[in-house]
Amino acid sequence: MSNLPIFAIMYDFDRTLSPRDMQEYQFIPSLGLTAAEFWNEANTFGDKNDMDKILSYMYTMIKKSEEANIPLTRERVVKCGENIEFFKGVETWFDRMNRFGIENGVIVEHYVLSSGLVEIVEGSAIGKHFKKIYASEFLYDENGVAVFPKSAVNYTSKTQFVYRINKGVLDVANDRDLNRSTPDTDRRVRFQNMLYIGDGLSDVPCMKMVKAYGGSSIAVYNSDANRQSVEDLLNHGRVDYMFAADYSENTNFEMTVKNLIKKAAIEDSLITEHNGQLADASAKQCSIFY
Repeated sequence: MSNLPIFAIMYDFDRTLSPRDMQEYQFIPSLGLTAAEFWNEANTFGDKNDMDKILSYMYTMIKKSEEANIPLTRERVVKCGENIEFFKGVETWFDRMNRFGIENGVIVEHYVLSSGLVEIVEGSAIGKHFKKIYASEFLYDENGVAVFPKSAVNYTSKTQFVYRINKGVLDVANDRDLNRSTPDTDRRVRFQNMLYIGDGLSDVPCMKMVKAYGGSSIAVYNSDANRQSVEDLLNHGRVDYMFAADYSENTNFEMTVKNLIKKAAIEDSLITEHNGQLADASAKQCSIFY
């Protein structure tokens, strides 16, 4: 199985797999706030201090927890993933894609690339399905309380993780191997075997990057309210496909992803055949020469 081609599906999380921002299911209500109140305070603070929006919401999480005298421990943040709701079909999607991949000679891997929180994704019902979760994360003190951002992932910094997946350098602390020149033939996941699934403008850098290198991108929408913005992405060539955020069996969405997996299997077979013929031709030339 280790010689099988790998097909990497990369997902945004909020509004791609789940209808709302992950903090809105448990964390924000635990503070006695509405989602609008929390995000307004976080965004206002960020604007006032000319601050990255991801850092401003993480700061606001710490600040509001202190004000409510509710320690922001890692355990608490992880538990905030327990009540997350998902789009139809999401919770069975990963096993279905994995099974279909194996049936067609492909290993399917799943990754999260999100501005949300690693801890909340880990605590969700689908956290176990991801090979790696690339998202923002807190640094915790000796008492397990969040004190500072350990990582902050915004829409442009997401693109580095596409390279990490491509090269198989998944450890974010390992920049040496990430920046080392690596021939395409030695990279763990071919760009052509990558699919990025997102929901809007914040995903465009990753969508365009994957698409430009020969992979595919899909934009999903939840309702007519955001369908127009997704159609704009398609019309401007920023994504390859658009679908309603329904991950159920036998939808056009599922069939398209399955076709992309089959395409990866066929291309791998053709590459293997091509390389085999090159090796045979080279061996014959050497035998003639000697």
